[in-house]
Amino acid sequence: MKNHNIYSSPLVERNASKEMSELFSNQKKFSTWRRLWLELAKAEKKLGLKISSAQISQMAKHLDNIKFDKAAEYEKKFRHDVMAHIHTFGDAAPKAAPIIHLGATSCYVGDNADLIIMRNAMQIIAGKTACLVNSLAGFAKKYRNLPTLGFTHFQPAQLTTVGKRATLWCNDFVSDLSEIEYRIENIPFRGVKGTTGTQASFLELFGGSHNKVKHLDKMVAKAFGFDKVCAVTGQTYSRKIDSLVINTLVQIALSAHKLCNDIRLLANLKEVEEPFEKSQIGSSAMAYKRNPMRCERVTALSRFLISLSSSSQMTAAEQWLERTLDDSANRRIVIPEAFLAADGILEILINVTSGLVVYPKVIAARIEAELPFMATENILMAAVKAGGNRQKLHEKIRVHSQAAAGQIKKFGKPNDLIERLKNDAAFAKVDFKKVLNAGDYVGRAPQQVDEFIKEVVSPTLKKYRGKLNKKTVLKV
Repeated sequence: MKNHNIYSSPLVERNASKEMSELFSNQKKFSTWRRLWLELAKAEKKLGLKISSAQISQMAKHLDNIKFDKAAEYEKKFRHDVMAHIHTFGDAAPKAAPIIHLGATSCYVGDNADLIIMRNAMQIIAGKTACLVNSLAGFAKKYRNLPTLGFTHFQPAQLTTVGKRATLWCNDFVSDLSEIEYRIENIPFRGVKGTTGTQASFLELFGGSHNKVKHLDKMVAKAFGFDKVCAVTGQTYSRKIDSLVINTLVQIALSAHKLCNDIRLLANLKEVEEPFEKSQIGSSAMAYKRNPMRCERVTALSRFLISLSSSSQMTAAEQWLERTLDDSANRRIVIPEAFLAADGILEILINVTSGLVVYPKVIAARIEAELPFMATENILMAAVKAGGNRQKLHEKIRVHSQAAAGQIKKFGKPNDLIERLKNDAAFAKVDFKKVLNAGDYVGRAPQQVDEFIKEVVSPTLKKYRGKLNKKTVLKV
């Protein structure tokens, strides 16, 4: 039963998925330690050490049935978590107890397990990022032609389309996915390096055979699917690796924060909204409200994730010589929470982007209010083609534009610039319906959407085919 008298992480309770939460569980961590001890023993046996098949077999039978209460008792006694779990594993596999952790240092299990789990976590993140890219690309395609008012400095600018704007969001996550894939491909295994990284203990075990020590390193790495092994380490692998991984997750937070800020702005304009469920309450006091709470939660989690990058950077900078232990308590918090936050962000975003609501009539009304000003250059050209004097027409448009703007700003009236121009004989031959077609002011936006999906999105998602229609059900 859940204990409501102790703190529990909101990342787990409210945001992150079950699969990501389980990946950073004690069960996963310590069962991975046991698998590392098993593969070390198997490799040492193959290379000639006196380790029996019975010892290997007994270890293999007790990889997951961990007695955590016993481990806690040992740790309280030893003040050392690795030794606590060596003894707990030894109790479960007594025949193997004499050879568990043979030649290894604590970081053999601690660091290698972290790298294994981070790689698995990045694979989850990559899959969800691909789903998000697919969702945004679908939205962009659907609204490729829908004109909308563009904004620079959050001031009305030239027109774009709803779909083209979505490609800006999508492209950020395409970039993030590329970075994640690079990290997955290049994350190394710490390997079997010994106490200060010199492999001295293993050189002793193998009677001075450098070849066997080198082979041992590669054998264990291969057993866990790593092609790359750290060329050199101290007692730990360089904590720069953690910083690089977390900074890759931070890129997702940057993209997510930007996307959700945009949606929040558009929600205020009543142009685009995140999904809002039938029984959802926007405010405990203001019953009419439809707050963008999901996007607000994403921006909150994104800020938290961004803040973690500095912690991993300081940890990497603070390591002394072959190692200090001031990294341990920090990493136990920062690494899991960075992944849990990134996972929660993606879960929410997949949910939001798969149900975005667009209001074309509101969008059209805003275009109608601003397009007359933007269309003045085309109106000017049309009037000149009909025989008018360019300089005189320009002055008339300037006067009428300022008068219309004054009515809007001073009295809150609709934009009547077009009516003013229609009533001016100088513009009598202008086809105003033609020059006010919003679709003529979006440039190549629809074509850019098509090209982006074909040339960027489709090749990026090729390897994820069959895995792109993930649906997320939010906990809250």
